Amino acid sequence: MADPETAPADPSPPARPSRLTRWRQLPVDERLIALRLLLLLPVIDVSLRSVGLQRSWAWLARFTRRERPTLAPDAAAVAASLRLAELARAVGARSPWPTSCLRQALAVWLLLRRRQLPAEIKIGVIPGNLPFQAHAWVEVGGVALDPQASAHTAFPPMSPPHERL
Repeated sequence: MADPETAPADPSPPARPSRLTRWRQLPVDERLIALRLLLLLPVIDVSLRSVGLQRSWAWLARFTRRERPTLAPDAAAVAASLRLAELARAVGARSPWPTSCLRQALAVWLLLRRRQLPAEIKIGVIPGNLPFQAHAWVEVGGVALDPQASAHTAFPPMSPPHERL
């Protein structure tokens, strides 16, 4: 029998669980959110392609509560918002439908506003740079719901389209 200290280490990494296993490990409420996102992202994409950003954003706003968001985001609300944004990125990456940061940001914004959280979409553009480079993200209480929040400094935020009218 070989001495455990002198035995060669197993070079293969541990096996990752399958997608189905990871899906089953999600809490039920997160599965429901993922399913909503799976349905919502293609609808947002079709809307953006057919009527543009301003009309799509206004159309989505109709599905939020009429009154202004009243809940001040506490630590738990920000953590739940970060998880929602993480789910949107995961669903977007695995969706058969093409998604982008703008589509994911609109979906996250809609779901957070429906929860009466003060979510804001930020769209940043690097001015005068070719090829055109832009990025969209959502902020709740000034916290960017994006793991690459430091990259937002490269994209100065524009004012939202409905504020420029």
